[in-house]
Amino acid sequence: MTSLYDHAGGTEALHRLEEIFYTKLLTDPLLKQLFPERKPSHVPNLTSFTSESFGGPDAFTRGPGFAYLISAHRHLHITEEQRQRFVELYMEAFEEAGLPRDQEFLDAVREHVEFGSQVAMQNSHATTDADLHPLREVPRWTWAGDNPTP
Repeated sequence: MTSLYDHAGGTEALHRLEEIFYTKLLTDPLLKQLFPERKPSHVPNLTSFTSESFGGPDAFTRGPGFAYLISAHRHLHITEEQRQRFVELYMEAFEEAGLPRDQEFLDAVREHVEFGSQVAMQNSHATTDADLHPLREVPRWTWAGDNPTP
């Protein structure tokens, strides 16, 4: 079966998605406190993470790495309301970016974002390393129903 990365249209398509999404985060009343300013590395990091997670090149692992992701979320104290809004904005950006709209793909993307936002929320409240989610590497996401759950 085709990877989610290839089905999405590769790095260029995912970069377009992440740029739209990041722009939304920066202006959203609920989420802008988590993203108070535009960081030049954020869209490239989001793109490389999603690309790798969807079966593309391992640029995120070779670049900033998963430990960076854990530290970026640590102590943010993400609320459930913020987590849900994050998922909502991601799916809005997905539609605006013109990625494929078939239901199986949409379901896989939503599962990916739901899972990742749960991991980020847990890590954001961790006071010790033992409180962190056990995930320590970029998850390789596949089609809906065939992935880990938080």
